[in-house]
This record gives sequence, structure tokens and C-alpha cells, in this order.
Amino acid sequence: MGENPKEVETLHLILLALVFVAYVVSAINPLDRFAWIGQTIGAVLLIVFMVILYPRFRFSNFAYIMVVLYVLLLFYGAHYTYSLNPLFNQLKEQFGWQRNYFDRVGHFSQGFVPAFLFKELYLKGGYVKRGKMATFIVIISCLGLSAAYELGEFALVKILNVPVDAVMGTQGDIFDSHWDMVWALIGASLATIVLGNFHNKKMKM
Repeated sequence: MGENPKEVETLHLILLALVFVAYVVSAINPLDRFAWIGQTIGAVLLIVFMVILYPRFRFSNFAYIMVVLYVLLLFYGAHYTYSLNPLFNQLKEQFGWQRNYFDRVGHFSQGFVPAFLFKELYLKGGYVKRGKMATFIVIISCLGLSAAYELGEFALVKILNVPVDAVMGTQGDIFDSHWDMVWALIGASLATIVLGNFHNKKMKM
């Protein structure tokens, strides 16, 4: 029995409204306004892209829900900045970590969630056939997205001449961008390889 189209669209509108409310809440007195702008812009562009694409292409409900969870995570992180997230500051003190690891969670998600979107775009769009090559293409697409994000941060720092840590959150680690892409790779691999069959069922192709 298929889903009621009106009920599905209502769900999507609710998710979009939730994102809007979260964005507004995140924007209220953030720790660093400039960092907040830089760290939310990727999520905002993703939502705008999906809204523009919506009349012509629909992702699965599972994908939309995952995107909303991802965006909420980014808005939460941006409010405090990725380097000074209070929860991970507490964990840092408790476990003696050398840095605040919220940034790593964000970049893991940067590979994990987009992997579902790339997979649905490629398969539902008929660009690739299901199989190992499709999995490989999805993973390298996520890596490309991660690299583009790092280059965007680099451009922002160079063009506006702002402190590196205000945008990139390196916390003194010269290999921070490399680790960001490694975690995106781990997230994409988990989504496509480990959760591949689970996602296939959710796609309802």
C-alpha cells in the first residue's frame, strides 16, 4: 500500500519548518557571529538546493529526515562554534582529550548523510546502476564534497583575512583539514557499505 502524497508533503513541510525554527534559534546570540555565518552556510545551501530540486526530484523520507538531523547538528555546533561546543568541552575535560572533538562528529556526518543523497540521486536519476561501482562513485562524491568544503573555508580565510581558527576550527592541528576528510570518508563508507541494504529498503525503488 503506497503512501498518501498529501501526508508525505505534510511531513516534508513539517521538517522544513523545523529546520527554519532551528536556524532562528541558532542565530540568537551565537558565541561568535562571524563563525556562526561560516559554519551554517553549508547547511543553508543544502536546504536551498533540496527545496529548489523538490518539484522535479523527491528523495526518500528517510533521506529527508537524515538531512534534518544533520542540519540540526550543524546549527547546534555553529551556535557555540565547532571548537567550543560545551558538551564536547565537558568530554574533553573528563577524558583528558587534547581538543574539542565536535568538529570530527560534524565531518563524519558530512560524509554519512550526503552519501544517502548522492546514492538516491545517482540511482533514481538513472545515472548509475546498483553495484560496487555505484558505491565507489558515491564515496568519492562525498570526498569531493568534503574537499570542496575545506577549499571554501580556505578561500574565506584568505579573501576576508580572518583568523584561521575562527572559520576552520583547526585548534592548532596542522592536519585538521586532512582529518576532516578522513572522517567524511569513514561516514560515507559506513552509510554506503555497512548500511547499504538498509538504505535500499528505505529508498522504496
